[in-house]
Amino acid sequence: MSIELPKPIADYVEANAQLDVDGMLKPVAADAVISDNEHRHEGHAEVRTLLEEAVVGAKAIFVPDTVRHENGQVVVEGLAHGDFKGSPIRFTYGFTLENNAIKALEITI
Repeated sequence: MSIELPKPIADYVEANAQLDVDGMLKPVAADAVISDNEHRHEGHAEVRTLLEEAVVGAKAIFVPDTVRHENGQVVVEGLAHGDFKGSPIRFTYGFTLENNAIKALEITI
């Protein structure tokens, strides 16, 4: 299923499919905040560490299958598969975009 995503999100997803940390960081604002499993990661340095450990380290690739706009966010849902317990797992990513960049991301199961 092909879905249309805003460019920063599409760029993030495309880079994730390649497990490319630099590519995943490119559309993320320098002062972005990512909340993952109730842990907060602020700024590129913390986000890079999260991506290197939780995404690349686990070979976690997110494949979105639905998108909707809700409460000022672009909510994207799909399966993530990789080398982690329970794979594949369905995730919900709540993106907040600002100035054509990812300003915030809330990741929930």
